[in-house]
Amino acid sequence: MKEILEIFSTIGLRDIIDMLIIAFVFYKILLMIRETRAEQLVKGILILLIATKLSEWLRLYVTNWILKNTVTLGMIALIIVFQPELRRALEYIGRSKFLTKSITEVAVEEMEHNINQIVEAMTYMSRQKIGALIIIEKETGLGEIIETGILINGNISTELLINIFVPNTPLHDGAVIIRKDKIVAASCMLPLTENLNLSKELGTRHRAGIGITERSDAVALIVSEETGAISVAMEGKISRYLDAKTLRTILRNIYKPERAKPLFAWKWGRKNE
Repeated sequence: MKEILEIFSTIGLRDIIDMLIIAFVFYKILLMIRETRAEQLVKGILILLIATKLSEWLRLYVTNWILKNTVTLGMIALIIVFQPELRRALEYIGRSKFLTKSITEVAVEEMEHNINQIVEAMTYMSRQKIGALIIIEKETGLGEIIETGILINGNISTELLINIFVPNTPLHDGAVIIRKDKIVAASCMLPLTENLNLSKELGTRHRAGIGITERSDAVALIVSEETGAISVAMEGKISRYLDAKTLRTILRNIYKPERAKPLFAWKWGRKNE
């Protein structure tokens, strides 16, 4: 007991700050890998480390040698295996407001106009059960995704969005990409989510919408062709069965200039499937 008290007595303010920083970093990493393939890999690594330590204590020399070398080689393999997660982490750091200016800043009048056009299009397609997938680009550039589609570079309008997604038209398959106040491209191909815990009710359109938000800070607006339900995907999570009022609030929060946003962003109820 005396030794423990002596250890605590040597801890200073810098040590506490150091531990808090490390704890915060680990917390952010856990949030980033939660419900992804990386979460299972981390569990596997922890099991290997525990097994290595146990084999050392039990003096199982051959087993310990194999496990140690496996862990050493595994560190190199992790760079390859975790490539999507590492890229996502670096993009997250690069989106820091100390390094870049938000590209979603548009004039208040234009912002309200764009929001109204998107909400009207989404609610119309919801009533008519027209499947739709709209991606709003934020700080992370979606140039690679845009190149897979057809360039439009048109102003945001209800009529244009509806016409794009009308069934059996050339552009209705794939996603529409919105950059600032322009519909940049349509019929774009998106990566599917790697989350295996999603509801079986979610089809390819929803999985593609979630997938792009796992790899970037983009926001996906989705209309179900089967039910007409409106959904929003953000940061790898999906919120379903939204009404026009909730959708409008979310869009205002997306388009609002960063300097005007509150310190703690408003969160809406999520229904994770």
